[in-house]
Amino acid sequence: MNTLQDIHGTTVMVCPPDGPPLLGERDATDLIGEGSYNGAAWVAVPAERLTEDFFRLSTRVAGDIVQKFAQYRLGLVVLGDISGHLEASSALRDFVRECNRGTQVWFVPDPEALAARLTP
Repeated sequence: MNTLQDIHGTTVMVCPPDGPPLLGERDATDLIGEGSYNGAAWVAVPAERLTEDFFRLSTRVAGDIVQKFAQYRLGLVVLGDISGHLEASSALRDFVRECNRGTQVWFVPDPEALAARLTP
């Protein structure tokens, strides 16, 4: 079950690691709807919930999901260790680096790093 957390005054909907995988736009839209309904500014999805297709940028799964979150102006946090995926793909490393420079999508290793990013 997704939970709402207040992190430094920002409402974050945190998804559990054992939930269904985030396969594409339809699943993203479901999370966006729930997050928006509950007043969340961000949705934190554990990296375990993302399939290999998400991390292979040529599939466009990551781009479609990120675009959907941007369209609805809801932040997306990928929470967890993705170092294995980063080691395998320079394109993914570039994508993550660019996302982390922005204000819409972040890749963070743990909840503490997310809290640090949300510190005013």
